[in-house]
Amino acid sequence: MSRKNQKAPWEEEEEIIWVSKSEMKRDMEALQKVGEELVELKPNALAKIPLDEELLEAVKDAQRFKNEARRRQLQRIGKLMRQVDVEPIQAALDMLRNKHSQATVALKKLEQKRDKLIENGDSMINAIMVDHPDADRQHLRQLVRQANKEKAQNKPAKAYREIFQYLKALYLED
Repeated sequence: MSRKNQKAPWEEEEEIIWVSKSEMKRDMEALQKVGEELVELKPNALAKIPLDEELLEAVKDAQRFKNEARRRQLQRIGKLMRQVDVEPIQAALDMLRNKHSQATVALKKLEQKRDKLIENGDSMINAIMVDHPDADRQHLRQLVRQANKEKAQNKPAKAYREIFQYLKALYLED
């Protein structure tokens, strides 16, 4: 008798990975959410994301659509994303999100530097001059004096804001 349905004992059995329908739906919804994030991006940010031509056109179309057409287009984007590698797209989106938080941290540091500048005066100005020899020492000194004067007289903090703008121009636009 022959062995029709049995494998030979020396052949390895293939491992079958079962994926539930619910898990497949969750994966598709996750891809669709990434697609929604892509649709919400501005054109210059979208240009930084590595997308193939068809997916890029679908995203641009979805940006133009409203209501039901947009919903269907988002489903189409999710379907197209099943055919591409999502990791580089996700990495680029993460970098865009992180860039925003990095900028926030940089601005917070500048605010702290401004506060120290107003408190410490000349010693902090000297530290800034070491970092940026092209900075205008006299202008900084004048702004610090003005900020202290405004603070003492409970006037609007115009010089306080000007110091921040000056520091921002020095440190963030290198």
